[in-house]
Amino acid sequence: MKFNRILLSATLIVVALVVQVSVLARLQLPGAVPDLVLLTVVALALVYGHVSGALIGFSAGLLADLAPPADHAAGRYALVLCVVGYLVGLARPENGRLTSATGPMAVVAVAAVGSTLLYAGVGALVGDTAARHVGLGSLLFTAAVYDLLLAPFTVPLIMALARRAENDPLADAGGGNGTDVATGWLSSGTGLSIGTQRGGLRVKAAKSRASRAGRIKGVKRL
Repeated sequence: MKFNRILLSATLIVVALVVQVSVLARLQLPGAVPDLVLLTVVALALVYGHVSGALIGFSAGLLADLAPPADHAAGRYALVLCVVGYLVGLARPENGRLTSATGPMAVVAVAAVGSTLLYAGVGALVGDTAARHVGLGSLLFTAAVYDLLLAPFTVPLIMALARRAENDPLADAGGGNGTDVATGWLSSGTGLSIGTQRGGLRVKAAKSRASRAGRIKGVKRL
């Protein structure tokens, strides 16, 4: 993995984990807890692919396993997020472009449900039956709802940051028939169009410079 990728991923995971433990875990919402760490892994895997997604997921899960007040065996959530990061990375388009928010939102929903099922399954293997007492159906529903509500405010921004750190041309403008993954989601899902606006401003500035140069040449010829 590139140094910029490692540095950004580590920073985002630490920030997400701090917010997860200090804020989201204390909201006392019914059912599951909004999983910002999971959303961070999903966003980075959609940009970096399956190999980096698996490594990032394992690292994020291991930190979550060790962070207080962890009440489960270390490595349990690391396994879950490693699998999630790998599978989400496989869903990344080869050209890195999506035209709407439907795809990423579907990925978030599947990741939320899949991670909850996998976590409960691993827990059942090691004798943890907490999911049965809480109600697995309630956990699955609330996990999907909470993560889908939080995703439009976090995932596209994380994806945009990841592309900036990679110096990816798609971070500035979407060429061809598609758009940048983050830009497409920002424009259709949240009403923002950061990359598109910047690209438009650059085109306008270039046209302005060209017209100004033409006027100057015309004056010199006179």
